[in-house]
Amino acid sequence: MRLVFGLVLIVGLGLAGFAVYMAQNYIGAYQTALEQEREKAVRAVPTQDIYVAARAIAIGEVIGDDAIKLAPWPKEIMPEGFFDEATPLNADGDQPRVATRVIELNEALTAVKVSEPGGDAGLTSRLKMGQRAFAIKVDVATGVSGFLRPGDRVDVYWTGRIPGNDPNLPSGDVTKLIETGVNLIAIDQSAHSDSSDPTIARTVTVAASPQQVASLAQAQSTGRLSLSLMAANDTTVAEAIEVDQRSLLGITRKEQKAEKQALEVCTTRVRRGSEVVEIPIPCTN
Repeated sequence: MRLVFGLVLIVGLGLAGFAVYMAQNYIGAYQTALEQEREKAVRAVPTQDIYVAARAIAIGEVIGDDAIKLAPWPKEIMPEGFFDEATPLNADGDQPRVATRVIELNEALTAVKVSEPGGDAGLTSRLKMGQRAFAIKVDVATGVSGFLRPGDRVDVYWTGRIPGNDPNLPSGDVTKLIETGVNLIAIDQSAHSDSSDPTIARTVTVAASPQQVASLAQAQSTGRLSLSLMAANDTTVAEAIEVDQRSLLGITRKEQKAEKQALEVCTTRVRRGSEVVEIPIPCTN
């Protein structure tokens, strides 16, 4: 009986080992066939290495070498304006390009998605952290006769009338320097500074902090703003300047001294015996 049980156990282990062996062979054959099919698919679709995004790239971001990589791309569906090793995205000696739209991970980089070397993606790429764009209305007089260019720096003057009848406040129109060294980032709808012909602008766009934007908006709604162009290498900061009509014409305010008027007293003479006495009475005139 024990002999029969031992034989059955040995046969069972042999069958189990054989089943495991057959399963391993089947799985190995399946994996080999799968790899062969993959190799056939790769050989059937010719590819070419082009530059794609190595990570998500935001609009206005400078595209560095850490944000791109070479990856195989099917030649049949090659995007128009792609970049490869023959036409690199960032060539030696060229300034970096800027993303003109949002580029997702592994998305192909093309000419319509990036700027020219050294270009920008509009006003957003010209604003520093914490800055805002604000438009100022100008004309031929307030806009320095059309000689303003994006990238220039200007001082902003406000001219208006201060309300109220306080004698301590300036009288008439007042001109005051409210902002100095403000950067111009656009003239009308142009943000490029390559034009050399002066044009009479209707608006200029400046880069300013939110507090400066509030000051400029208040000043523009209550008076007239004028711009004064600064030199390119001028690093001075203008002092507080305020001019009213009196200081412009050199008129000084005279202090009016109150004249003390003596109280007029009317009298009448009354004789009392041998004495004559003056008695004060109300004045009739």
